[in-house]
Amino acid sequence: MTTTTLAVLVPLLPFLGAAAGLLLGRTAPGYVRPLAVLPTLAAFVLAVVVAVDQGGGKSIDASRRLTPTGSVPVDLALHLDGFAVLVAVLVGLVATCVQLYSTGYLRDDPRYPSYAALVSLFTSAMLLVVYSGDLMLLLVGWEIMGICSYFLVGHYWETPEARAASLKAFLVTKLGDVPFLIGLFALATDAGTFRITGVVQAALTGGIDHPTLIALLLLAGVAGKSAQFPLHTWLPDAMAGPTPVSALIHAATMVAAGIYFVARLLPVFAASAAALTVLAVMAAVTMVGSALAALAQDDIKRVLAYSTIGQLGYMSGALAVGDRGAAVFHLLSHGAFKALLFLAAGVIIHAAGTNSLSAMSRMDGLAKRIPDAYWTMTVALLALAAIPPFAGFFSKEAVLSAAEHTALGHSTVAPQGTGWIVLIAGLLTALLTAAYATRLWLMAFRGKGAPAPDHGRQPVAMNAVLWVLAIPSIGFGLTTGYLDDWFDGHALTPALTTSVLSTGVALVGGLVTYATWRHTSALAARTPIGAVAAHPEADGGLVEEEAIASHTPAYGDIASAYDPADPGRLLLGPLHRHAVTGFHLDAVYRTLFVRPVLAAASLVRFLDREVVETYVQGAGALPRWLGAAVRKAQTGNVQTYLSALLAGSAVLALVAVVLANANAGS
Repeated sequence: MTTTTLAVLVPLLPFLGAAAGLLLGRTAPGYVRPLAVLPTLAAFVLAVVVAVDQGGGKSIDASRRLTPTGSVPVDLALHLDGFAVLVAVLVGLVATCVQLYSTGYLRDDPRYPSYAALVSLFTSAMLLVVYSGDLMLLLVGWEIMGICSYFLVGHYWETPEARAASLKAFLVTKLGDVPFLIGLFALATDAGTFRITGVVQAALTGGIDHPTLIALLLLAGVAGKSAQFPLHTWLPDAMAGPTPVSALIHAATMVAAGIYFVARLLPVFAASAAALTVLAVMAAVTMVGSALAALAQDDIKRVLAYSTIGQLGYMSGALAVGDRGAAVFHLLSHGAFKALLFLAAGVIIHAAGTNSLSAMSRMDGLAKRIPDAYWTMTVALLALAAIPPFAGFFSKEAVLSAAEHTALGHSTVAPQGTGWIVLIAGLLTALLTAAYATRLWLMAFRGKGAPAPDHGRQPVAMNAVLWVLAIPSIGFGLTTGYLDDWFDGHALTPALTTSVLSTGVALVGGLVTYATWRHTSALAARTPIGAVAAHPEADGGLVEEEAIASHTPAYGDIASAYDPADPGRLLLGPLHRHAVTGFHLDAVYRTLFVRPVLAAASLVRFLDREVVETYVQGAGALPRWLGAAVRKAQTGNVQTYLSALLAGSAVLALVAVVLANANAGS
């Protein structure tokens, strides 16, 4: 088979697996798990073959005209370059691990067949986005992922949290997709084509007439899909879905799509210095704000969710300084260790048999009970904190090095100011990332919460997947010298200055958090829990606010919600009350958008009921009254009818005589 034929099969196989899984889910349940795992595994293997065949050399393009449109044509087109084939390998690897993991995690779930089919469809849609050479074909995969995320996040639809989270994810991402769609059509109109290669060529030759407007419209969709400020609020709430879904969304699909889209069309954004500056500011606010919020969360999955937002901010920052190689490199590295983090968190939750253990303040004695999750999560947290020689160090260093390069005025693509914005925010975020990663590890595996019941060993598939993902989390960064061809020949080796700075601030963040934890643990040992429960004002009365923010019913009582050994409270100080709620952005949205819409809906309902309906009822009342009057005349008595007929005839005769006399007199 040719490379293009194999590339067509990569997204097609999971799609066929999804269709077969839905059809056979009830009639032949024994085939559900093989249909979930094997097509995805085959797609992963084919993606590796395509990557090897492409070899990081010249891009491979193939297209077929879909239909004549009369204006801008739409093609079924593939575009395989180094970025596309590597991202496809990541998607295939993570999706296969998620499907294998889910066979154990959801083995008793009655809705597993539909879940597995949706995961396969989700995977197929992302692979379509990755390999697509036409913007309309890319848009199809983009929107399919949106609807898949809605159903998967709401998998536990019996709970109000899952229903609200799925609806919020759908609406917030659609809010960004509206300007995104307008931007796509405007871009195709300026470039005269939907083909990505044609659009890029038009941008490089100055053929885009409205680069700033188009770039800003597209960035709105990217902010929604990739959870960037200010459209990031759906991602922490999406943790109400199954943990494997969280791993898939955060590591290889959905949120990665926006970053990949900007990387593919970077010349379009680079044509506008204003757009790059907006992207840099958006990335900086996202990085720092999400890291502060992660440091305040008690729910382990919400910590990881805010962590994803921050790491996506690093990728956006790399794109803002015009280095798509660094952005995609961090996308690949982050995909491996973030999938590992979520799946390890799933093992923790599965071991307790309840989602309430996702509250880190309640964890105790887990390191010995789940050693596989303990060791692999430790590896992933070291990669997240960018400690050498783990993968996160090399990819994050590539971003910071690119920012330094631009800040010193060596870039011909991005304004110098964007480099300083990304570099300063990136170093501050590196400090905070190491702090919340250390805090998570200490509270999850060294905490003194209430021991959870032991629900036995986890299925082998769940633990095996963790070790598979631990391999790239440890060693992927060491491949920098061997994958340069796949990254446009761009060397991603660490630079001395940013390496020392980023590693230094990371070590400071980790050590300060550890020292703070030792201090708060000593204080907690001398403070009775009952004293905390009796004096909630010691926490500023914020326990209820945290309970609402975390969407976790387990936070109902003050004694367990307030953990005096939590170093995050001491580190953040007065900022904690704001960080724990994501800096009240949801409250701002409720005030600016939700309440006015509800008020308008109430007004429309009042007008419809009290005004429009009154006129409608009045218009029907007159005929109804006339009908009632006529109905009274219908007695059914023949004598009455004859009498009325004779009386009417007499009246008509009298009228005729009067009219005749009047005419004769005139």
